[in-house]
Amino acid sequence: MKATVTPGGGLFGPQSITWRVHTETPAWPAALRAFQLQALHPRTIRGIAQNCLLDDPEVAHARLRHHLDLLAVRTFGTREQAEHAYERVRRLRARLLGLDPDTGTLFRLDEQENLRWAHCAEVSSHLEVARRSGVRLTAAERDAYVAEQRRAALLAGLADAPGDTAELDACVAALRPGLAATEEARQAVRRSVSPALSLRLDLFTQALALVRQPLELFTQPLALVRQPLVLLTQPLALGSLPAAGALAFATLPGWARRMYGCHGGRAADHAAGYAAGTALKALRAASLALPEGLVAPEIRAARGLMRAVTEASAADVAA
Repeated sequence: MKATVTPGGGLFGPQSITWRVHTETPAWPAALRAFQLQALHPRTIRGIAQNCLLDDPEVAHARLRHHLDLLAVRTFGTREQAEHAYERVRRLRARLLGLDPDTGTLFRLDEQENLRWAHCAEVSSHLEVARRSGVRLTAAERDAYVAEQRRAALLAGLADAPGDTAELDACVAALRPGLAATEEARQAVRRSVSPALSLRLDLFTQALALVRQPLELFTQPLALVRQPLVLLTQPLALGSLPAAGALAFATLPGWARRMYGCHGGRAADHAAGYAAGTALKALRAASLALPEGLVAPEIRAARGLMRAVTEASAADVAA
């Protein structure tokens, strides 16, 4: 389903912080980061792994593509489109069960804790990738973004999503004691990010050539990311993470990277974060410089509506 972008009738609209975040930053690094965080919740990743062949590159790629399509419809489509898309998602989740090997019990994939962790991981990832990409958001705007995402959470079946960044941080902190880098998490992160590499690197390589930006804008920052990530240890080693996954991984909070086996300390955290920020800023610059014909239709339409709102506001002030 392709999103039908209108100035009103959707979950958000041209004056929302959500539209600003999702039109200014590439979605795929945030999607990969969110998945890497989600995988640290044992039931969440076991439920996914037991119902989805993540070791199949085509299946993993299709799952990422589906998630990005759902994100586009939710963000830019009409309310009817978003509700229809999430109704299908809820029906599917309601039929799926997972087995907890630690307790021997079955659980539903749509348990509230699973939904809550997935929501927190996604919202925090989009905010963090936006920040590292150079999107300037005030504290009030960050709070507004979190509050706006409650509309999406309701569609997913989560009734008590955080309403601001303080509540988001508190929710993550409350769930952290139950997180762990299980073997399913390590395998999923190692395997599922690889299909995104060829797809996205090819896209940005071609885009940079078309807008005559030096390719070094993209390749050099990713080379910088490679150096601090050498500190990754087995079983989640650098060689198992392609550049796309490594870039997302470098933006994870230090406690999450250490769960996966990265024990480089604060210096390594700082180096990885700096390199990832450099790469993400280059990616954002490339995406904003793309010719109109190469921009996704929903992004192009949303940017046009946002400009119209800005121009109308400026005209009102001038009058």
